[in-house]
Amino acid sequence: MKGILTAIVFTPLIGSLLILFVKKENAKLMKQIGLVATLISLALSTYVVVSFKPGGGMQFIDKLIWSKTVGASYYMGVDGLSLPMVFLASLLSVLALVASWNISLKPKGYFALLLLLEVGMLGVFVALDYVLFYVFWELVLLPMYFLIGIWGGERREYAAIKFFIYTLAGSVFMLLGILALYFKGGANTFDMVVLAKHGYPVAFQYLVFWGFFAGFAVKVPIFPFHTWLPDAHVEAPTAVSVLLAGILLKMGAYGFIRVILPTLPHASRKFALVLAILGVINIIYGALNAMIQTDLKKMVAYSSVSHMGYVMLGIGSLTAMGLNGAVMQMFSHGCITAMLFLIVGYIYERSHTRQIPELGGLLNKIPVLAAILCFASFASLGLPGMSGFVAEFLVLVGAMGTNFVVHSGSTWSVILSYLGSVKVWAMVGSTGVVITAAYLLWMLQRVAMGVYPERLGDLKDATPREIFTFIPLMALTLIVGIYPESLLMFVNQSVNTLIKTVT
Repeated sequence: MKGILTAIVFTPLIGSLLILFVKKENAKLMKQIGLVATLISLALSTYVVVSFKPGGGMQFIDKLIWSKTVGASYYMGVDGLSLPMVFLASLLSVLALVASWNISLKPKGYFALLLLLEVGMLGVFVALDYVLFYVFWELVLLPMYFLIGIWGGERREYAAIKFFIYTLAGSVFMLLGILALYFKGGANTFDMVVLAKHGYPVAFQYLVFWGFFAGFAVKVPIFPFHTWLPDAHVEAPTAVSVLLAGILLKMGAYGFIRVILPTLPHASRKFALVLAILGVINIIYGALNAMIQTDLKKMVAYSSVSHMGYVMLGIGSLTAMGLNGAVMQMFSHGCITAMLFLIVGYIYERSHTRQIPELGGLLNKIPVLAAILCFASFASLGLPGMSGFVAEFLVLVGAMGTNFVVHSGSTWSVILSYLGSVKVWAMVGSTGVVITAAYLLWMLQRVAMGVYPERLGDLKDATPREIFTFIPLMALTLIVGIYPESLLMFVNQSVNTLIKTVT
């Protein structure tokens, strides 16, 4: 179906523009316009999923020459690597809008920016021209900055500026990498597919790798470029945290998979161990930080740092199983963390506190919300039968499946041989599973169990609107967990093709 990707990306933009013409007193109409726009985009994304042919390469292509002089084109398409993220971005945008139904402060600006944010997110995952990719990448920055800076918490301005500076600085390095590929390619094109086949000199690949790494690492975020994330999550409104964790973090990981691996194969092999080690650091560092948090939302924020480490470990493994696990982890984490942020937001709206020591006994007082909190926590810690378990299992097994031989020699040379193995680092990273289970179960013991603090008053349980935001996420978590092939059948062939290119 020609033009369907264009419709998916720009329908929210039409909704955003229509909202600007609504009278400021008519907030209900603004919400309705936003909901219709996001639902249309989701319906079209669902059609693409149903019509997609696994193993068929890039599909639903929209291509139009943008500038012959510059070599830029309006070029969109989806394959097995981008399809899950397009669907997830469309779904989470609908749920984020529904979760924002009670927004009363400057609703026109809020809902217009929320839809504009969706345009940027969707565009990143379908763009196949570097100019278009960069435009969408930067488009995400401004709506997120204002959504945090205006509708955030007490330290919203600090969090918004920190987010802006970090991500903008990373984008500058990414732009330098794009320009380097363009001029060195000598084909007068920004076509990502064409430039990926160029075959750049090895030394050049090493240099450009670090330019792209800086841009994508901030977005993931990889340690030590992660410090903007906890502040942004804590201060952001609930719906914005959902999109930030569910989609924006995946943009960085997607950049590694879409840009670095196929275009810079020599550099990818050279620095695969670095990516794997940084992933393991993320896993353990994020989990340990999550364990010591007293703010429930900050705990979930650091858990995101930890879980994105599995994505980087899977990418660094350079195995089909590891990369399949990385893509599945991107999708799974988007569903599970979205649930956790929604629950934290709904609990805060009722109790006006996110401090874990001030909560307790919620299973007795608000059993539905507390039960969903337990479900999401079990999914996050990797309970078998849920998507988190399958994703982490594939990553760890894929990483441990890398070839490794210990050479004879001195004790130090043997130790260094071990430290230079992705397999060994994967074994270290597997301890993160235990730490994750520890902090999530400890949180549930304090928040869901125990005695309910009477000072919180009589809390109301989940409303039908709130339950609606959980149902699709819970369903996807179970479907992918019980039947992983429902996702892998789209991803696997694209992953195999990519691995052949790199190795």
